Amino acid sequence: MFRTALRNVLAHKTRLLMTVLAVLLGVAFVSGTLVFTNTVSDAYQNSSAKGFDQVDVAVQARHQDSEGNRVGRTPDLTQALLDRAARVPGAASATGVVSGFTAIAGKDGKLVGGGWQSEGGNYWGTKDARYPLTAGHAPHGRGEVLIDSRTAERTGYRVGDTVRLSVDGPVLAPTVSGIFTTDDGNVAAGGSLALFDTPTAQRLFGKTGTYDEIDVRAGAGTSQAALKARLDRALPSHLVKTTTGKRLADDQAQAIADGMSGLRKALLVFAGIALFVGTFIIANTFTMLVAQRTRELALLRAVGASRRQVTRSVLIEAFVVGTVAGAAGLAAGVGIGAGLRSLLGSFGATVPDGPLVITPGTVVAALAVGVVVTVLAAWLPGRRAAKIPPVAAMSSVHARATTKSLVLRNTIGALFAAAGVAVVVAGTTMDGTDGQGPMGLGAVLLIIGVFVLTPLLSRPLIAAAAPVLRVFGVSGRLARQNSVRNPRRTAATASALMIGLTLITGMTVMAGSLQKSIDRMASSAIRADYVVSMANASPLSPDVAEKLATADGVTASSPLRGGVSRVDGETEDLTGVDGSTIGELTDLKVTDGSFTVGGSRVVVDEDRAEEHGWRAGSRFTAHFEDGSARTLTVAGVYQGNRLINGIMLDSKVLTPHLKDPADIRVMVRMAHGASGAAKDGLERTLGSNPAIKVQDKKDVSHDIAKMFTMMLNMVYGLLGMAVIVAVLGVINTLAMSVVERSQEIGMLRAIGLDRASVKRMVRLESLVISLFGGVLGIGLGVFFGWAAGELLGTRMPTYELVLPWARIAVFLLLAGGVGVLAALWPARRASRLNMLAAIKAE
Repeated sequence: MFRTALRNVLAHKTRLLMTVLAVLLGVAFVSGTLVFTNTVSDAYQNSSAKGFDQVDVAVQARHQDSEGNRVGRTPDLTQALLDRAARVPGAASATGVVSGFTAIAGKDGKLVGGGWQSEGGNYWGTKDARYPLTAGHAPHGRGEVLIDSRTAERTGYRVGDTVRLSVDGPVLAPTVSGIFTTDDGNVAAGGSLALFDTPTAQRLFGKTGTYDEIDVRAGAGTSQAALKARLDRALPSHLVKTTTGKRLADDQAQAIADGMSGLRKALLVFAGIALFVGTFIIANTFTMLVAQRTRELALLRAVGASRRQVTRSVLIEAFVVGTVAGAAGLAAGVGIGAGLRSLLGSFGATVPDGPLVITPGTVVAALAVGVVVTVLAAWLPGRRAAKIPPVAAMSSVHARATTKSLVLRNTIGALFAAAGVAVVVAGTTMDGTDGQGPMGLGAVLLIIGVFVLTPLLSRPLIAAAAPVLRVFGVSGRLARQNSVRNPRRTAATASALMIGLTLITGMTVMAGSLQKSIDRMASSAIRADYVVSMANASPLSPDVAEKLATADGVTASSPLRGGVSRVDGETEDLTGVDGSTIGELTDLKVTDGSFTVGGSRVVVDEDRAEEHGWRAGSRFTAHFEDGSARTLTVAGVYQGNRLINGIMLDSKVLTPHLKDPADIRVMVRMAHGASGAAKDGLERTLGSNPAIKVQDKKDVSHDIAKMFTMMLNMVYGLLGMAVIVAVLGVINTLAMSVVERSQEIGMLRAIGLDRASVKRMVRLESLVISLFGGVLGIGLGVFFGWAAGELLGTRMPTYELVLPWARIAVFLLLAGGVGVLAALWPARRASRLNMLAAIKAE
């Protein structure tokens, strides 16, 4: 039986090719994901470990927990602490580290490094081994700066050039005194790093005479653990904590691994979708192969083969196919992993140098996935073939499914579908994350139910296309009959495309609705013409609000100043605003009381009001970070959103209690509204600062939606794999169907059907099946998009369902295009069949 199975594989190698390709693509996606994430994670971890080569023990400030009514504050790492650390026995040196956001403008005036990764720090003299100089000299004073070699290469800056940069104040124009290399992970990821001398860095980052961290090097013969123990004894434990360099490296490596884990899971989900779609193709292929070899299998049963042996022979074929596809998929996956790493460069991100990582786990996973998926998909056809009595098989009376089996299938499908709809609808009534689990379960149940019911659904839906198919005469009528002749095969073929379009449509509906909701949130909540903020979302200097208040054309402005307090034993965020102008700059819906801010009168969002049981007129005591307290009165309760929320009070009340006042953003209203000239004027007022963004409502909306748009584009690209697999499935089904119907096609040709009509018949059959899958997929996608939106709407009051009819039409055309494309080769093959040979075929 083993030799028989191998001969069957070789005899049907052309038919099995599409199955191999389907499995290969899915396995390649899995192995490529593992290779890519392992390679990037390993490169960052190695780079991170190098970054801690100069750190044996790090001394950091210990955050003070809240005591009584006082909000905790972080103590300062002073020069005295640094000197004490340097004198500890076994310490070779101690370096004070200062860091903060530093935006560098390129020669085109635009921000370098993407904002989030734009960092600055201090250079600790000419012996600073952390940052080896490759050109120039160490910086001295406010007029000189070092930049990293990657930034220098990207921007074209050289030693002696003037560079424009900003921390959180005015724009500086220092000279590039030197260029250095670094293993900093942020720089490796496409960011930038600027270094000043220590006194300058301390002044710029608002830490005069203090440090963010003290890095201590161990002397010869002193271990990291021993040095840490000595530092713990020498330094005040209530002010500082110590961590070994190895622990820091391990923690950062774990953080990198955790970060890559999310990306890996996301990519593997789409790989699973491709494999899931491929499973339909494999099952379809083996079902048709077994059906075409029914008499052969019956003869084997007649000469003594048992049911188990017949099933085993089919599974051996699947094992061989899965092994070949798994090995080929692994090889392709290595190429995909390398390609994805190179592709990061096209998005402006770079990865530290390192080898391509192919772990034994990746090899085992690729081969296991290929074999297991193929064998599982082939098991049911093999088992079904083994159950056919030899006499019935030789008489070909086994082909039709019994009424009992059809009723059972339809009943099971209806129960699954009904349960899925009920669970999804129930999930929409839940709040936030509570509904995600039920909704996911309901989606799985509904997809399974629809898949099981697809043979039943195929007849009425395909029958609806009959009027259009009649236009094509005999070819059209034959195509319709062929489409419903074997509903199970049609269902399996259409389901592959259905799943891909379900996900694409659902994501598109959600993305369009979110964009509309974000636009409404920005336009309805903000009356201001412009919102000014830092490029990396860090706090703004109060100087920015002062400059904007006196700028030409500005009629009203208000900072949104951040602060914290203790209220009822819990930490609450405070937002300081200009009480006299905030009403002109916002249009927040008030649900209780009035929107009045000034003195002791504050407004709070609905979530906090509900949490504390507040309403208009309620009074509470806020304990500020400087230890003082004040009783505040709730003047009104408003409907918050992502842009504006929390406890809002007058900045004149909040600012005196802040050690370092800083603004989250500044809102500005212009005399003549938003315009290009007004925006340019505000940017000039701020010195064309690369660290600061001036955005109108449309910009704010786009900024918030940018992440969703990027995710949607990524989803389209990844789901393209599932669509490719679905195309292969349609091609495979049609090609094997042509072989199965060779005699019939020969008879049609003999009685006058020309080659063009045969081609048209196969193409129309493919088109009908593909459009059937497309209609099901789009319908399910719209339903899931609506359900996910209802769940999201519980946390976003401005959410509104938007059906992107234009894109839905494009998706339907895409389904039709898949059908036309997939039919090219099978149609050509059918038209070239020899009439006499086909008529004599069995």
